[in-house]
Order: sequence, then structure tokens, then C-alpha cells
Amino acid sequence: MAEPGLILFDDLRARGWEPFALTRPAGELMFGAMKLVERAERALGLSCIGYLTGKHLADFQEHDAPSAINAEELSSQGDLVYWCARAALTRVDALPDRSAPAVYVLDDQPVGYFAPAGQRPDRAFLDNLKIDDSGVAKVSVEGRLLEKIWDLIPEDSEQLSLDLSAEAATEGETQNAPEDVHVIGDHALLLGAGVRIEPGSLFDLRDGPVSLRDGVEIYTGTRLVGPAVVGPHSRLLGGSFKSITTGPFCYLRGEISESVILGYTNKAHDGYLGHSYVGRWVNLGAFTTNSDLKNNYHSVRVWTPLGVQDTGRAKLGCFLGDHVKTGIGLLLTTGTVVGAGSNLFGGVMPPRHVPPFSWGAGGDLTEHRLADFLDTASKAMARRGIDLDSGGRRYLERCWRKGRGG
Repeated sequence: MAEPGLILFDDLRARGWEPFALTRPAGELMFGAMKLVERAERALGLSCIGYLTGKHLADFQEHDAPSAINAEELSSQGDLVYWCARAALTRVDALPDRSAPAVYVLDDQPVGYFAPAGQRPDRAFLDNLKIDDSGVAKVSVEGRLLEKIWDLIPEDSEQLSLDLSAEAATEGETQNAPEDVHVIGDHALLLGAGVRIEPGSLFDLRDGPVSLRDGVEIYTGTRLVGPAVVGPHSRLLGGSFKSITTGPFCYLRGEISESVILGYTNKAHDGYLGHSYVGRWVNLGAFTTNSDLKNNYHSVRVWTPLGVQDTGRAKLGCFLGDHVKTGIGLLLTTGTVVGAGSNLFGGVMPPRHVPPFSWGAGGDLTEHRLADFLDTASKAMARRGIDLDSGGRRYLERCWRKGRGG
């Protein structure tokens, strides 16, 4: 019997995870050492065949990700598991008899639904995780149901350390660092294929493992404190890095602490980035710096689509959506949210919430015109060998129109 297909869906809460929900499904966000979709695939032992998400993402496509899928097309797909993208799994009980529906339950909260061929959950479940599970088999799962966008930036590095420790146990013994590279501590150092580390680099493994994926380059003058994972073909160009998670092709320098960078992002100059979450295709100009601690040590308040909310956290930096660009010396105050496609510059601090596809300095923000945005996006992607084809342009244009109120 063929394995069920896996569908990750964004409920209403996940569709409010701005500034990222405008341009990507929640399954494409990283939590710990992997994307949420990868975590679900690994725990369930299934392959994701597509995302159910907001209508404006109907054309979502990335070369290394599942595509958006039309719910009406699913009736012919055979057995399916519908999984809430916010549910970060660690363990799943065996699936019961596949001849009937079943509900996956995390701490009494339904988070997934097994649908035999020709069946599917109703809208109440896909939007609000509400379902009549009386008489339906239940499958217990362990993990965490993420609630707020800042839950993706853990207050400690426990999840990242757990993920990398499990990876180290699978990989076997720690690889030896090259000569003239300094290592402190006993946690694992995991080196992918083609990793290059220049003399004078330092790895601090006292608090957790470090994983360098395939093709990573570490330049002289880099200090990397674990737990940390550096994505494929990324470069650390020198500076101090602590508890970072990056996706592929990130070129980073300066000081970065307790932050997640999804991929294809440049921060190639000095400046501080702390307790922050950064999307794809972001470019931070030299000395761009964010604050992650208020002068009065009060908890940080953050803009959300439902209004400004108190995070309950003393340390929280910024959220930068996909395709954000900053000029040299830009300063970002604590808890700043910058919408996708924004281009910010000048010596005046921008507001704590910058609407998507904004252009300008300080509070003097205008529209980042569609043609100009697409031209910049195309050139940025070409620098990494990726063509912004007609499908990609159509997807970004939909995001632009949605973000500008269309």
C-alpha cells in the first residue's frame, strides 16, 4: 500500500505570521535546525506534496520547496495526511487502521488529520483546528504547537541543541577540525562535504554542537558559538556568531546572536543583528544594526495584524520579511517589523512597523513600485544563479498587490 501524501496547511493563526505569511507558507519557516515542513516529514515519515495556504500564494514556487496546491485537486490524490504547519513534532505514535479517518492530537489539541482517499477535513479544521473527533481514532503526538511569530526565535537554544545532538548521534563521531583551527568544548562539530575553514577560526562547542552544511566557507577571524547550524554554501566572513540558524547561501559578517536567517541573504559588513528573524533575499547595508533590549528592560511589544502585542520577552530584535533591503548605517529599534519587499535607507530610524513594499527613509515612506521591486528581485536572484521566471514574477506580483492592499 502506497504511503499517504503529506499536505501542510496554514490555519488562520499561521496566515497571520507577518511579515513572512505574505510571501511564503509557514512550512517554509525554520524552527530549530530545520524548516517546519522538514520537521513534519521526518517525524511522520512522509513526503510533503504541497501547501494549502492563503489564496494570494496560489502561485508560490521556490526551487527547493513544495508548491502551493489547490484544495479541489486533492480528491484524486489517494490517502492524505493534513498537517498544521505550526505543529513542530518530536514524536508520533503509529498510525491506526488506514481504512478510516484519524485525528492527530497534541496535548488534547487536534493538529493533523488522516483522510482516506476521497475524503478531507472541513474548513473549520483547516482554519481553526476545530473538529468533531467523537468516534474517530486518535493518534498521539509529542512536540509544540507554535502560537506567535516570535515563538520561532526561542528564548534559549534548546530546540536547536536537541536537533543537532540528534543529528550528531546519527552521524557518529565529531569530525576533526583542520589544523590551525581552534576548538573549545566537547559537543559535536559536524562538517558537510566541501566545507572550507581558514586558519584562525574558533568554534566554541561548550554549550552545544555546530553543524556546517555542504559547501560552507569559514573565513579567518570568525568565532562561532554553538549550538549553531550554517546552511549549504553559506559564508561566515569574520566576526562573532552565537546560536545562529541559517539557510543556504547566506554571506554574513559582524556580530549575530540568537537569530534565524532563512537563506540567500547578505550581511557582508559589520553591524549587529540579535534575537531576530530574517527572510530570504534580504540585503543589509554596512553597519545596519538592530536593538534587542529596551533601555528600561521592559518586555518588548511587537506589531501584529491583530494589533500591537506584548511578547513577554525582555530580548527581541527585529523581523525582516523577504526581499527587504537596507542602506548603510540603518538603525532598527527593538521589536521592529519590516514588511516584505521594503527598501529602507537614510539616517533616520524607520517606524516599528514598516508596511510591505515600502520605500524611503524614516517615516517618510512611499510605495516601492512593482516594476522597480521586480527588477531588483530579478537581479538579486541572478547573483545566486536563480532565474526569476514568469511564474516567479506572477507569484511576487500577487504578493505585491496583496501587500499594497490590492
